[in-house]
Parts: sequence; C-alpha cells; structure tokens
Amino acid sequence: MSLDYAILGFLNYHPYSGYDLKKIFDTTVQHFWSADQSQIYRTLARMTEQGLVDVEKIAQDDRPDRKVYHVTEAGRAALLDWLSEPPPMQANRSAPLIQVFFCGQLPDDDVLAKFEYVADLMREILKRYDQIPGQIDIHAPEIASPRERYFWLLTLDLGIRTMRANLEWAESVIEQIKNGQVPKA
Repeated sequence: MSLDYAILGFLNYHPYSGYDLKKIFDTTVQHFWSADQSQIYRTLARMTEQGLVDVEKIAQDDRPDRKVYHVTEAGRAALLDWLSEPPPMQANRSAPLIQVFFCGQLPDDDVLAKFEYVADLMREILKRYDQIPGQIDIHAPEIASPRERYFWLLTLDLGIRTMRANLEWAESVIEQIKNGQVPKA
C-alpha cells in the first residue's frame, strides 16, 4: 500500500507517465524503496479506478499514446491523510539474518567468505549512496522547496548510517573469525 502513497507523493509534485515514475523512483528513493515497472503500472491502473489519479492520453506519431498521470484532489487528500498518520510499522524480517543465525553449522572459512562478500557489497552500496544527492538534484525543478530536499536527504542519511553500522558489524565478525574468537563446534 505504501507504493500508492509514494506514487501520489511524486504526482503531487508533477504529472508523470509510468515510465517517468520508474525513473524517478530509481534516482530518488531506490535506497529504501524499489518498484518495478509492472508494479507501478498496476498501481496506477488501480488508483485511476479509485479516483486518486487521472490519466491523460497524449497522442504520439511514432509510438503508442503516452499516458500521463495527474493526482486528483481525492488523491492529494489521501496522501496528506496518510502523511499525518503515525508511521506504519512493518514486521522485522531479514533473510540474511536467518542465514547468519544458522551459520554455526558451516566451517569458519565458509562463514568468513560469506561475511567478506557481504562487507564488499555494503561498501559498493555506500558508493552508490554517494551518488544519490546528485541524482536528487536532477529532480530539483519538481521539488517545491529546500524543505522538500531536506526531507528527501534525511532518508539518505538514515540509509548511510544504517549501512555503515551494518558494515561495521560485518567487519567485526570478519575480525572475530580471523582472530579465532568464534567458538568451535
């Protein structure tokens, strides 16, 4: 359901096609929310039926008609109502932590390789996070104010802090394994 509100949030700035929404997702909120093209189109169709968005068909000579979506007053009201509610809490589930939980069944070399892979992946993610402010600036014309940009960047700040903490933890586990601090079976 949060995808609906993310779409309403973007459409509240500017009308977009489904394709354009996918691009803006990938360059602004991808560090904490991903959506594939088909999810976006399905959600837009449902939101159109619900009266939260209107669709404008723009004729194109060399391609199929382009559909551009506009938030309706009902959609804007739904977005503001949702933003005013307490943050939705989600179940805390983590497939990677399930693996860690049962890693005692693997030899240290296998666990070490797993954690080294994870640490490398986290370093790569942090490098990608470094690119996000520039990607967000591409959308500056849609952002209504410096206040909006501030809140956009708050999500990035949390992502960076969380990823750094996760990396620190993974590096700590790597050191413990290398130093023989992990109990043997």
